[in-house]
Amino acid sequence: MIAAGFSAKRNDTILLEKNEILLKKLLITGKGRCNITNNCDISDFFSNIPKNPEFMYSSLYSFTNDDIIALLAEHGVKTKSERGGRVFPVTDKAKTVAEGLTNFLEKSGTKVRLNSSVKSIEKDCKFRITLENGGKIEDIDYVVIATGGVSYPKTGSTGDGYRFSKKFGHMVTALKGGLVPLETGEEIFKRLVGLSLKNVELKIKNEKGKIIFQEFGEMMFAHYGITGPIVISASSHINDETQNTAIIDLKPALSEKQLDDRILRDFAKFANKNFANSLDELLPKSMIPVMVELSEIPPEKKVNVITKEERRRLVTLFKNLELTITRKRPISEAIITSGGVSVKEINPSTMESKLVSGLYFCGEIIDVDAYTGGFNLQIAYSTGYLAGTNV
Repeated sequence: MIAAGFSAKRNDTILLEKNEILLKKLLITGKGRCNITNNCDISDFFSNIPKNPEFMYSSLYSFTNDDIIALLAEHGVKTKSERGGRVFPVTDKAKTVAEGLTNFLEKSGTKVRLNSSVKSIEKDCKFRITLENGGKIEDIDYVVIATGGVSYPKTGSTGDGYRFSKKFGHMVTALKGGLVPLETGEEIFKRLVGLSLKNVELKIKNEKGKIIFQEFGEMMFAHYGITGPIVISASSHINDETQNTAIIDLKPALSEKQLDDRILRDFAKFANKNFANSLDELLPKSMIPVMVELSEIPPEKKVNVITKEERRRLVTLFKNLELTITRKRPISEAIITSGGVSVKEINPSTMESKLVSGLYFCGEIIDVDAYTGGFNLQIAYSTGYLAGTNV
């Protein structure tokens, strides 16, 4: 929609929408609230793009986070910033953002055709598009492929754009789930389904013992393993073909010495209680039985006779709670698709194909992906802007 809206300022522009409505996927982003972008300095975006960040320099500086906020404001969408720089509509409804973008598109003069699934794109001197319903559009000077990836296929992201791109000779890198929950192996943690942990630190260690990811924030236990913002971000660094371990620090604000002192104070306070009843001020209630079992300290043991060695074991457990990652959840559950049309074959200053003149790409179809926090949507706006202004 961004590409079409800016293109329509100079060209007769048609937007072919596969679905019966526009922005079907945007409406479910941010749990229905739409995390529009991030308000960090635009230079900080690159450290939040683990895949091909250098490709994004021209587009991010051409159409910034401030630019999308201003464009939405111009079309009736007021925004606010929350934790981590995440920008949301004041209404907390993705529908508000969809209405603003639709307003932008209507004012641009773009002709929108809904329920228009594309069957094929061909080029002789000019492009020719054939629709699934048999319709044809001919004598097209420029085509922008903005079909998204393959995650959330029910919203229309079924990989059509990759098929079109390959037909024109473009290389599509391996498609994997990006920003996706993780499955874990230990049965004991299934007792914690639904438990949310805030202000914890997550590290991911690969099979060689190297820490490949480390972030502070929020996570949650699910029936299959773990999810939540820091887990989702961690998934971008995980290769399913290698063995990885998740390490959770439940008390990252405390050193081991400080945590030991804190436990000693609690033990003094609850000196005559059983160990299983002494952790109420340190852990969520549902987590206590699990931590007691993992500590191998007898639950009925009186706190005042717990040994220094047992206490040390407990401190280590708090600071290094380990889960074995078995695999990432399926790509259909991923927030974004990792992989796509190779950036080596796209001009980063215009988004035009280096192989086929007049063919442009923008958004998730390109082999660029970022962490959660509004960064992936900004990639869509910025690349869409460059494509739309250069056709």
